[in-house]
Amino acid sequence: MEQPGVFSTFGDRATEARYNETARTLRTPFVRLYAVLFMSVMLAYSVVNPLYLHPVENARLAFWLGVALMTTGIYIGATFWRDYVRHPMVDFAALLAISLIVARINFVLFDHLLHIHDDLHAVGVVNRLAITAFAAVTLAGRPRLFLAWLGCDLIGWLGQVLPGQAADAALAYALLSYLSGALVMAAINLAVGRTSRAAFMLADSLDAERARNEELVLNMLPPTAVERIRTGQMVADSYADASVIFIDMVGFSKLAKRVSPGHLVELLNSFFNHADACAREHGVEKVKTVGDAYLAIAGGNVPSGNSADAAIAFARAVLCGVDELRRVAGVDEVGLRAGIHSGPVVGGVIGATRMAYDYWGDTVNIAARLEGTAAANGIAISESTWLRATDRSSFGPPNMIALKGVGETCVFQTAVVDATGEGKAAA
Repeated sequence: MEQPGVFSTFGDRATEARYNETARTLRTPFVRLYAVLFMSVMLAYSVVNPLYLHPVENARLAFWLGVALMTTGIYIGATFWRDYVRHPMVDFAALLAISLIVARINFVLFDHLLHIHDDLHAVGVVNRLAITAFAAVTLAGRPRLFLAWLGCDLIGWLGQVLPGQAADAALAYALLSYLSGALVMAAINLAVGRTSRAAFMLADSLDAERARNEELVLNMLPPTAVERIRTGQMVADSYADASVIFIDMVGFSKLAKRVSPGHLVELLNSFFNHADACAREHGVEKVKTVGDAYLAIAGGNVPSGNSADAAIAFARAVLCGVDELRRVAGVDEVGLRAGIHSGPVVGGVIGATRMAYDYWGDTVNIAARLEGTAAANGIAISESTWLRATDRSSFGPPNMIALKGVGETCVFQTAVVDATGEGKAAA
């Protein structure tokens, strides 16, 4: 995002709208404070005037002071309008009205000073420069609108001054005084606008970077784990009914000896991206990748209803991508196989660097062993997963298989999962 020019805006209309709403929201409390201060000044004049003014002059002044107080009160009320920050013309109109009212108040005070022939060489009226300063800050970030306000204010001021002005010198000095103050306030308006835009750009870029970092963290850790880590809590969870899925690439070691490293990375990337998409579709949580193996879990941090059904549906969807993997690899020997086991697991985050949410327990180990017993492009599930599943039609009869570190285990297998996701029962 580039810093816009002096009189230009952000190129993106949405960014410009966000900037204006943010800046005006931050300035709103100060707008109210300034308006309250102005009302206090008007009240002070209301208290002092009866001490020095003739009743007729005091009545005229009291009327215009009342109008000023009422206008400012309405202005303060408008700042509480829900859509106030989207309409800078509210400030434009209110400040212009206040400025013109103050000009009328000053005429009454000038007439009083002339009648008493006061020789005091000091300002004896309400300082209109304060109103201009108010407008310069309130309309910061919109220099064209502020210059338009100055132009309207000047026309209104001249409209009140010229009819009763006989001396050219007095008018010349009055114009010099007005224009010098207006130029200074225009410079302040530009300065405040430029600095506020620069601050908005910095804050916006920090927010974007924070969002990217947040997205990266949430890709590695579950949201609930992130919140606990931020509060200094230990992340350790127990899940009584989860289904762990291991999916491995068949013939990967042989293929690694035949293809280039870049080709191999492209193949793995295609496999893992496909598995990630299937995990999102079936409500399965990706845990990690280990070499050419993909580890996922149903019923962990991501709710999935029947964890066994979700795990089997996920495994079938991943195995449907074998044809695409073969196309990427350029050989027909590439295949996938999956192992699923259901049971209790323990999950959590360990370590202080390169943190990741991992799962442990016999359920994870048995799923890894089952994956090795599956046929190429087939699925092997344990008895606990088979009993938990509602659709068992694609699985063959049970086989007792000795798993390393586990012992004799009852295993149900599918022979092949075709492109439709259906598995043929193993004989």
